Amino acid sequence: MALGLLYRLYERKLLNGLPKDRLPRHIGIVLDGHRRHAREERLPTYTESYRVGMRRFEDFLGWAHELEIPAVTAWVLSKENLSRPEEELEPYFEVLIELFERLPALCEKYDMAIKFIGSLDLLPDHLVSAAKSAEEAHPSGSRRLNVAMGYGGRQEIVDAAKDLVSSLLSDGVPPEEVTAYIDSDALASHMYSADLPDPDLLIRTSGESRLSGFLLWQSAYAEFVFVDVNWPAFRRVDFLRALRDFTSRDRRFGK
Repeated sequence: MALGLLYRLYERKLLNGLPKDRLPRHIGIVLDGHRRHAREERLPTYTESYRVGMRRFEDFLGWAHELEIPAVTAWVLSKENLSRPEEELEPYFEVLIELFERLPALCEKYDMAIKFIGSLDLLPDHLVSAAKSAEEAHPSGSRRLNVAMGYGGRQEIVDAAKDLVSSLLSDGVPPEEVTAYIDSDALASHMYSADLPDPDLLIRTSGESRLSGFLLWQSAYAEFVFVDVNWPAFRRVDFLRALRDFTSRDRRFGK
């Protein structure tokens, strides 16, 4: 009880110390460490850890709403993850489906539009169907939630380049002149979430100090925070610490 009170007081201190005008407009977060959490906590299966992690993600959306963060992009499944054994992936898919069934009500509460990004064509039909149902149930809102699934940063750039070239040809640009129309702004306009500002802050849990290609194009000038705790154990105080770190930095945007 005393420890809980101390944490609440500390959280309040962190929250009150955050300059509202320096908070990020768009946060990218890598929900990493589910399996490690299961091993460290001696959980009987990974599935239990996955469920804890997805409930924690729902908490996280509430924390972001409290601070009026306009956009969140969460990486729940990488393209590389799909090479894992089916008996390992299927329980996670089931937990994701459970999450997607709850998301519309949550996004209604937080006035968030839902969008799924990534190579959805590589995913099983029942998972894609649940994702599409969630997206269609809440396609609009004053804020945005992106769920990156079957996502790879390099693949996003490849897809954007293909889409840009296809668009130019459809508009009647001669093939020999296409390269003249390709620049960073044109390519950026064909990324999965071109309607959002680039993320200001990228958070990865579980102690891994790399992004593994997450929002590879958009993260050029983002600030990174790597948190030691595994995602299922990620707390509001960890989030507030990450924001404290972010707001204290002098962002130069390469200048």
